[in-house]
Amino acid sequence: MVQSSKVTTSKRRKDIKQDDCLDCLKNASRVLPQNCPNRKEAIGWYDYCMIRFSDRSIFGIMEVNPSMFMWNTGSVSDQDGYKRQLQTLFESMRSEAASGDIFKFAARTSLAPDLGRLYVLVQCTPDLSQKNCSDCLTAVYGNIPPVVGSKASPPPPFLASSPPPPPPPVPITAVEGIESVDSLQFDFSTIRAATNNFSDANKLGKGGFGIVYMGKLSNGQQIAVKRLSRNSQQGDSEFKNEVLLVAKLQHRNLVRLLGFCLEGNERLLIYEFVPNRSLDYYIFDPMKCENISWEMRFKIIRGIARGLLYLHEDSRLRIIHRDLKASNILLDAEMNPKISDFGMARIFELDQTEGNTNRIVGTYGYMAPEYAMLGQFSTKSDVFSFGVLILEVLSGQKITHFHDGENTEYLLSYAWKNWREETTLNLIDPTLSDSPITEMMRCIKIGLLCVQENASDRPSMTSVVPMLNGNLDPIPTPKQPASFMQSNVVSSKLVQHDISSSVTNNEASISELCPR
Repeated sequence: MVQSSKVTTSKRRKDIKQDDCLDCLKNASRVLPQNCPNRKEAIGWYDYCMIRFSDRSIFGIMEVNPSMFMWNTGSVSDQDGYKRQLQTLFESMRSEAASGDIFKFAARTSLAPDLGRLYVLVQCTPDLSQKNCSDCLTAVYGNIPPVVGSKASPPPPFLASSPPPPPPPVPITAVEGIESVDSLQFDFSTIRAATNNFSDANKLGKGGFGIVYMGKLSNGQQIAVKRLSRNSQQGDSEFKNEVLLVAKLQHRNLVRLLGFCLEGNERLLIYEFVPNRSLDYYIFDPMKCENISWEMRFKIIRGIARGLLYLHEDSRLRIIHRDLKASNILLDAEMNPKISDFGMARIFELDQTEGNTNRIVGTYGYMAPEYAMLGQFSTKSDVFSFGVLILEVLSGQKITHFHDGENTEYLLSYAWKNWREETTLNLIDPTLSDSPITEMMRCIKIGLLCVQENASDRPSMTSVVPMLNGNLDPIPTPKQPASFMQSNVVSSKLVQHDISSSVTNNEASISELCPR
């Protein structure tokens, strides 16, 4: 079960010897699966170490619950004096621990009523910001009961602006390929009835691989059905790729695959229905964009970042999306973003950093230069696309059709010019004039960092998420972004081409699956 979990973290006390910590972790990794069989999430607290695993991202999230207390049965007669002494010690230690670097740790000893001597130790994980570490310690201290020898242990206190409640442990289900997902297969007749025989009235949109329909199952559940084009040479490959990938992915910022259908020439993918269409429907419309406040846009940016972080680092497989763009970001009823369309995605080995292909697929404007020109792709290719998305959300204009008054410019060059000349307000959508300028400036800086010409100069999503949350300062200063497409006309179509031949626009594309 431990091998099936997606995220694991451990922590030792600073005052514990390394060998004692290793022994503790070794024992914990053996005992925890025995005590929590078939669970996706578990935490074990020990005297010398703490270990936790989960199927969801636990990095970048501060959580003080669930918690655990241990104490002896003794008590003190002068509880007020005990509390005052403990609080004095705690107040002096909190700032020391919070401002720590490698170890956010502090320890004190002092005389206390009825005790003779009082020993206090506090510690946060080192990636916690000073403020969040201080807040976490304050929350834990507030729950300590007035007894002797008490010890409080929350989960590892990672960062978050608004920590989500931990999900209940559930059994693990593993999907290793199409052959093992028979339980997800729908009958064609069921889907045909749900979509009213794929009627035009049920059409949600058309993409490079076919038409998407809205449907309703007999139990009332709404679904979205992607019907792959029958004449697409890549239909079967795309279908198998997307089923293989998406069936394994579970994250609140990814569209959830409910099932599929294989019958004759029909290839159907059945997804959860996401009611508020795609991001481009709102931010690029001069009327609808007025209803998308900065608060909503910032929420969308951070949600996309969390989804990408999951794909790159926290999922069972390392996945490169390769076609991240505004039309592939769907919005749910609460305007939470969900990354969709994994037809072009590539699986990486967990220790693999980059790949190469002779066939380029994606959408120009969002494609990193090393991928568009040389066929080289990595997680940094997705980071580039994410940077473009940030600048589009801020400006309300497309990378491919950016206008400065009567002039048509390339969005990245325009953003860089205004950043360099300290006229960045020119870039921001006028409907956001009353929004917090500090957050928007931070996002512009992060966006420019993500679209650096050299992939090595772009941050990883493990750095981008805390940057967006304001927990990683100072943010590096960006250099001039990629300029390989700075022209007045940039194709916005889905494209495929061989890097040995000329570029051709095409509504079809190719999926490629790295062998494992």
